[in-house]
Amino acid sequence: MAESVADLLAAARTRLRRLSPQDAAAAVAHGALLVDTRPHEQRQRDGVVPDAIMIDRNVLEWRLDPQSEHRLAEIDGYDRTIVVMCNEGYASSLVAAQLQDMGFADATDVDGGYQAWAAAGLPTAALPTATLPTATLPTAEG
Repeated sequence: MAESVADLLAAARTRLRRLSPQDAAAAVAHGALLVDTRPHEQRQRDGVVPDAIMIDRNVLEWRLDPQSEHRLAEIDGYDRTIVVMCNEGYASSLVAAQLQDMGFADATDVDGGYQAWAAAGLPTAALPTATLPTATLPTAEG
């Protein structure tokens, strides 16, 4: 039986304790990792959250999997709280549920995404002009 993206999103959100932008900022202040999955073009247009780690969606699982040779240095186990942020809080819910499936029990997302974060007056900055899009994985990884 096929599921629509709306069905997948609704199912994902039943498992998440979604955070308001303010609660996400507090979680980051207490050690959570804020992951911005927005495309480079959106970051360039709208700006970034200074404390966020930018990971393109197509490599996210490899960068966050503690067992991956391509993981970020900040990832040393599954006990890290990961807060995912996309542009408006839709794709991030799907990503957070996927991270829960991978073993990150405390993975969640920002309700309303970057747009809600910025509207709440939380810290943002322009993307530095020297910043290039996140590197992709070697083709052997997919």
